[in-house]
Amino acid sequence: MEIFELTIHQLHEKLKKKELSSVEATTAMLSRIKATDEKINAFITICEDGALAAAKEADSRIAKGDGALLTGIPLALKDIFLTKGVKTTCGSKILGNFVPPYSSTAWSKLEEQGAVLLGKLNQDEFAMGSSSEGSAFGPTRNPWNTDCIPGGSSGGSGAAVAAQQAIATLGTDTGGSIRQPASHCGCVGLKPTYGRVSRYGVIAYASSLDQVGPMTRDVRDAAIMLGAIAGYDPADSTSVDRPVPDYTTALIPDVKGLKIGLPKEYYIDGLDADVKKAMDLAIETYRGLGAEFVDISLPHTDYAVACYYLIATAEASSNLARYDGVRFGHRTEDAAALKEMYMKSRAEGFGTEVKRRIMLGTYALSSGYYDAYYIKAQKVRTLIMQDFLKAFETVDLILTPVAPTPAFKIGEKVSDPLQMYLSDIFTIPVNLAGTCGMSIPAGMSSTGLPIGLQLIGRPFGEETIIRAGYAFEQATQWHRMKAVL
Repeated sequence: MEIFELTIHQLHEKLKKKELSSVEATTAMLSRIKATDEKINAFITICEDGALAAAKEADSRIAKGDGALLTGIPLALKDIFLTKGVKTTCGSKILGNFVPPYSSTAWSKLEEQGAVLLGKLNQDEFAMGSSSEGSAFGPTRNPWNTDCIPGGSSGGSGAAVAAQQAIATLGTDTGGSIRQPASHCGCVGLKPTYGRVSRYGVIAYASSLDQVGPMTRDVRDAAIMLGAIAGYDPADSTSVDRPVPDYTTALIPDVKGLKIGLPKEYYIDGLDADVKKAMDLAIETYRGLGAEFVDISLPHTDYAVACYYLIATAEASSNLARYDGVRFGHRTEDAAALKEMYMKSRAEGFGTEVKRRIMLGTYALSSGYYDAYYIKAQKVRTLIMQDFLKAFETVDLILTPVAPTPAFKIGEKVSDPLQMYLSDIFTIPVNLAGTCGMSIPAGMSSTGLPIGLQLIGRPFGEETIIRAGYAFEQATQWHRMKAVL
């Protein structure tokens, strides 16, 4: 097995036993990035010198016997996480040369453990997209088929794991942006409960929906990464002060007696045949492992996409008002007065999809429309949340598809925003409800593209979905399949 194929737990054992050094592992990953990223375009920034220096420091820590689980492990971050001294663009021209003066809490926690930062990953601009085609730095491509999208908005994070360019990555999930690319790239993606992981130092898209989570090669690595980044942070007003369990204790290949809900609203006629087949096989696998299935209803699912695109765009309009060409980021070179400078800086700096969402959100928040749109969407959001809470009175978790289809071709949906928005129809409700969800590999399409299944847990029920995901993983071989580049 090549170094770049190892999981976190496999590499940790080799580092601990001195069979490998972090410098060797990091060098192997940097070589892999150089050999493959021309095809994939997963990286915006590669931190070669910084990574090697961090790896050398990690080896010193390990030699002294104080290495943690992530000490010396080469990771990469979606370019939405602030990293002190390292360019952070959010996939946008407006932040093209922004170097933050401090780091996000999520990266700071990993850095404290001695993790190595390989670089910053491509994404849809400001995390607004489902395909990673909306980056100012060009589209990211799916390692399984470079004619196809890797999913979005954390497409670089999913592609880097699938292309074996990083041992694991961090992404963010506002409406499915971790789970959907994990499904399309054949890796594990975990969106924690809102408030479980600090959002401090994560560039905001929609503040009441954004959540930070890991993308990994297997469920054990996801449990390790979540344990490292979870926890209360007083710098984030939405962070929940609640003890962090050892998620690795949930890695039990046993689901006997677990009640799994199947919502009728998610198993619809428009579901791709390959996705339906993968879900049917997954259900049979769980039945064979001793899980019980219960038919449930989440009756307000049909309103989720409309509800999301009012709340998310309204919050985006507010959050993106700060990009004005004054304090940081792109400033137009051609403006005679202040108002013109504002307008031209934003017009030049933002891409098409970001402009579309700012306009939608500004309209929804405007006088006379605020009650009719934004307030009504918040009320519908409450109904969606109540649907989930009611379901969890009778089931332990919920099993659904992640996306209605496998990865589609690059350019296929760019001219039809509504079709693009429907790519997240099965993931959006989880964000609106604020609960946790995970995508794990569950099959392959007839054209050789990965398909993921989604496990949804009750609020702060990450241990249950990790347990169920691990049991499925141990009973199947889908997570062992690798993209060939």
